[in-house]
Amino acid sequence: MSELIEKAKMAREASYGMAVLTREQKDEALSAIADALNSEKDRIFKANSEDLMNAEAANLEKPLIKRLKFQDEKLSDVTDGILSLKTLEDPVGRQTLHTTLDDGLELYRVTCPIGVIGVIFESRPDALVQIATLCLKSGNAVFLKGGSEAANTNKVLAEVIYNAGVKVGLPEGWLHLLTTRAEIADMLGLDEYIDLIIPRGSNAFVQYIMQNTNIAVLGHADGVCHTYINEKADPAKAIRVAVDAKTQYVSVCNATETFLVDEALKDTLLPELIKALREAGVTIYGDDYVSETFGAEKVTEWHHEYLDMKCSVKVVSGIDEAISHINRNGSGHTDAIITEDKAAAERFILGVDSGSVYVNCSTRFADGFRYGFGAEVGVSTSKIHARGPVGLEGLVSYKYKLIGNGDIVGDYASGAKKFKHIKHD
Repeated sequence: MSELIEKAKMAREASYGMAVLTREQKDEALSAIADALNSEKDRIFKANSEDLMNAEAANLEKPLIKRLKFQDEKLSDVTDGILSLKTLEDPVGRQTLHTTLDDGLELYRVTCPIGVIGVIFESRPDALVQIATLCLKSGNAVFLKGGSEAANTNKVLAEVIYNAGVKVGLPEGWLHLLTTRAEIADMLGLDEYIDLIIPRGSNAFVQYIMQNTNIAVLGHADGVCHTYINEKADPAKAIRVAVDAKTQYVSVCNATETFLVDEALKDTLLPELIKALREAGVTIYGDDYVSETFGAEKVTEWHHEYLDMKCSVKVVSGIDEAISHINRNGSGHTDAIITEDKAAAERFILGVDSGSVYVNCSTRFADGFRYGFGAEVGVSTSKIHARGPVGLEGLVSYKYKLIGNGDIVGDYASGAKKFKHIKHD
């Protein structure tokens, strides 16, 4: 624990240096990191091969092994993501409010880094790169704890990223990698040094973190995403979107896990949907009607994240039941409606309580990179501070600046002066 406290002290001190970096300094560091990842790729790939071999020996499920893999394609993706961060405006120092309180007394609200952020994430080495570089661009120091299955890859990645950053001027201690499960519990007690924890994982895991720390928590819970096919849906559009939402990449939190089909479509579009999903290799679990009619295994738990070529299908009486089912059984991540009825679409958007709500498109779009955020540290299912894909804007807070000229409150308390409160765009 004492070693972790020393690291936390270093991170706190480094956060002050990170907060005053210019955009040019941050972007130089991002370029250096992208170059270093490419130049050290053989070492990274070797470490990843060891992790993959260990995962296969441990009979890890195929979707998890797929997430664990970090070779040429993933390296290309993350370096492209790093370079895209350079094109984004610096999220720090943006003015979001300006009010003239009185002549010569100007109030401003400006964005600033959160400070020290701890992120606990699954066995996806690419997530480590995304999180580290997003924290860099937003001026935060960071603690990283990835899944144990990716231990070798994460160790090399963190070392390459940290050293490349320090070499071009980032403060020492700006990034730390935690390597054991015990360190997670210890980190939860470091509220004196860590400002925010972002846990990515199951709802139970996020709840555990929240209940065992005094540090603010930005929850990234499981992704029980829904696609509701409304009675006014275009059949071809519905099938195309549904297959993508389920099969484009199954082992991620924004893949659709449950399809809700309007009762009016049970004899027309529903059989086509079942056929299309099965032809794509998806195993169907259903409600009473779907299981009896299409020979599917019956669903026992509607709040279920498959992360596999499996999904649930339920027939609903209409939009009200669809919305109710989603709010009761979903995780507040991403949910979609397929319909040509604008009124139904608007009703769905207003009624569904999720971070992202879509009309006529795949839930797989719920991603910081696709939103133009420069990747993401996670998808927040919380409602406070940041919600949905958390990119640069979700990694900054704000402070107020008041610029005066010898002004005192006594003048206003006595009535000698009065506030003007003039708002500026």
